[in-house]
Amino acid sequence: MNKRHFIVLATSLALTIPSLSTVQAAGSETAITPEVNPPGDIPDSQVFIRFASPDGFSFQVPEGWARSDAAHQSTFNDKYNRIVISTSDWTKPLDLAVAKDTLAPAIEKAGRAVKILKIVPVKLKSSNAIRIIYESNSEPNAVTNKQVREENETFYYAGKGKLVRLDLSAPKGADNVDQWKLISSSLKWK
Repeated sequence: MNKRHFIVLATSLALTIPSLSTVQAAGSETAITPEVNPPGDIPDSQVFIRFASPDGFSFQVPEGWARSDAAHQSTFNDKYNRIVISTSDWTKPLDLAVAKDTLAPAIEKAGRAVKILKIVPVKLKSSNAIRIIYESNSEPNAVTNKQVREENETFYYAGKGKLVRLDLSAPKGADNVDQWKLISSSLKWK
């Protein structure tokens, strides 16, 4: 680009870009109402329904979320939230040692930039469980390739010859404490 073309281009841009005072004076556009629940938050008004797995148990899950099924696994998605319920055969005791030696390392190996924060046994309404709290990167978005940092809680329940794994994921900073507690406490064996 020669000097003359550059001057013409710069002059054209200056004519098409409004000055700051013009933008402020033309402030007749209405502001968009922000979301009541920021991305990743499950609304407090969310309705839950009972999902019955063909593997012999059920959980409460949010109504209206997209669902996909695979062998021994069901996934529920909405916006930035994900719930994955999976099962496998299990005959040994489920305790803290197994969680630290086997289950947590499997999460680290399968995830993206996983940072385990806590591994604790929990007593829930219908079952005892192991709870693993961790952060990870999300899978890249299929369109934009963008990733977000997620907070995750994985619960393991053992019973009737099965190991049930409940994965709860949302963008880091989302406020899903009450909803995740409701979901994780809702396990019922058939």
